[in-house]
Amino acid sequence: MRKSPAKFSIPKISSNVWKVWRRNAAVFTKTVGVNFFPSMLEPILYLFAFGIGLGGFISQINGTAYINFIAPALVAISLMNGAFFECTYGSFVRMYFQKTFDAIVATPISIEEVVAGELLWGATRGTINCTIVLIVIGISGFFTPQPLISSPLFLLMPIIAFFSGLMLASIAMCFTAVSPNIDFFNYPIFLFITPMLFLSGTFFPLSSLPATAQGIAIAALPLTHVVNLTRGALTGSTEIIFGLNTQTLIPLSLLWIAIIAIVFFILSINLMKKRLIR
Repeated sequence: MRKSPAKFSIPKISSNVWKVWRRNAAVFTKTVGVNFFPSMLEPILYLFAFGIGLGGFISQINGTAYINFIAPALVAISLMNGAFFECTYGSFVRMYFQKTFDAIVATPISIEEVVAGELLWGATRGTINCTIVLIVIGISGFFTPQPLISSPLFLLMPIIAFFSGLMLASIAMCFTAVSPNIDFFNYPIFLFITPMLFLSGTFFPLSSLPATAQGIAIAALPLTHVVNLTRGALTGSTEIIFGLNTQTLIPLSLLWIAIIAIVFFILSINLMKKRLIR
C-alpha cells in the first residue's frame, strides 16, 4: 500500500502546472458567453439595488457616498466567488464526474502539478471576474455624482486579484479535498462564504460591529483583507478599524493574505494528493 503524504510536505511542481492551466483556460474560452454575462450583470444589480436604492436612504459612510463605499466591495465579492466556486464545484466536477484528473495524471504530469494548475486557474478565474466588475464599475462612475474609481492605484488590481484569488482558491480546494459528495459544498457556502459576504466590511463599515466581531472578521475572514486592499486600490483609503489607519491596514492585509495563501496552497495540494492516491 502506498504511504499517504504528510499534510505539509513541500509539493514538487514544475512548469507542467501551466499545461493544466491552459487546458482549463481553453475550456473556459469555449463557454465564455455563459461565464461573461452573469459576472457582468451581477454587479450592475448590486449597484442599482444597494448603491442607488439603499443609497438613497444613506447619505454618507465615513464621509463617502454609499455607492462609492460598496463599489470596491463588489469587486472583492466577484473575486471571491470566481476563485472559490471554481475550485469547489468546478474542481470537484473535473475530479469526480468528468475524471479529468485521472486522464491528466496518466500523462507525465503529477497529481501535485494537476492540483497546483487548478489553483492557478482558480486565481485566474477570480481575476477575470474582478476585471469584468472593475470595468462595469468604472463605466458606471460616469453616471454617478463622483467617480467610483478615484485612485491610480486601481492599476494594481490585477496583481491584488491574482494573489487574493490564489488564497481563496487554496482554501476552496481544501474543502474539495474532504468533500464526500457535491452537496457537501452547502456547508462552506452557508457557514463561510455567506458570513464573509455580509460581515467583511462590504455593505456596512466593519467599525460599526462590536470590537469582538471586528477582531474575528480581521483574524478569520479572508474577504475582510481583500476588501481592505480593493478599497485602498480604488479609493486610496480604507476605513479605520481598531484605530488603525490606511498606512497600517493595507500592509497588514497584504501580510495576512501572503501567509494564508502559502499555508493553504501547500495544505490543499497535500490533502488532494492524499485523497487521489487512496
